[in-house]
Amino acid sequence: MRTKLLLSMAALTFSGQLIAQSCEGYGPQTPRDIDNLLGENKRVFSKAPNAENMNLCNIHFHKNAEHKAKDFSLYAGDGKYGGYQCGISQQLSKAELKPPKAKICKGLKPGDTIEVHWVHSSCDVTPGKGLGSCLSDKCANPDLRVETQVFTLVNDSDALDFNDLSYDGNQVNGYHQAKAIPNTTGKPVEFLGSTTGPSYTGQSCSPLQVTWSVRPQCAKLDINTIGKWCEANVFEEDHAHGVRQLVTDPKLLAPIK
Repeated sequence: MRTKLLLSMAALTFSGQLIAQSCEGYGPQTPRDIDNLLGENKRVFSKAPNAENMNLCNIHFHKNAEHKAKDFSLYAGDGKYGGYQCGISQQLSKAELKPPKAKICKGLKPGDTIEVHWVHSSCDVTPGKGLGSCLSDKCANPDLRVETQVFTLVNDSDALDFNDLSYDGNQVNGYHQAKAIPNTTGKPVEFLGSTTGPSYTGQSCSPLQVTWSVRPQCAKLDINTIGKWCEANVFEEDHAHGVRQLVTDPKLLAPIK
């Protein structure tokens, strides 16, 4: 069981006041506003190789966007499923918002925003459940890269099909790879960061080092197709994960170059 440093979770008492302490000594954290290039974190590590030279090890998604950009900047709150929504989610037709007859993933409906993470590892591993599938007994400290796309879910068969973006045993040049990752939603913003999820905060940081590649524009995704994917996939994913709230402290962010 991984123990967390009490210092990173504690609060300091000074002059009778309780002052929350930002976790110190950690590397750059994620998620962030990708339109803000500033960062003061001093921890430096090498960027991971390109995704095509790594093994896809996991695919999962979060309800609402963990990151923020111009295209996904509608504030959805500060709870477990807070984060941000796509601007296009406010401009959908009645047909696109019609509840589907087919089974869909737990807690989702047309009009929702999700952020999908294709996680890649430098380890010789096979895709599977959770981030534990990204390392092994022979490779405990891999390079990690996350390719990221934010979607608005619509009930429309003309929208993107999530099964075209999944894995299904696909290999290219000996590497496990997604069948496709969107390439028409703007040049990905690349930066150094960490793992995400609601278990981390500004006072409890992630120690893992991750290279992120976040596409700046939203895309529409057919909710029926991700519903079908949730019924059966090698990652054992059937629901949206919660979000980590946006990291804004410059001391916890790497500069984007």
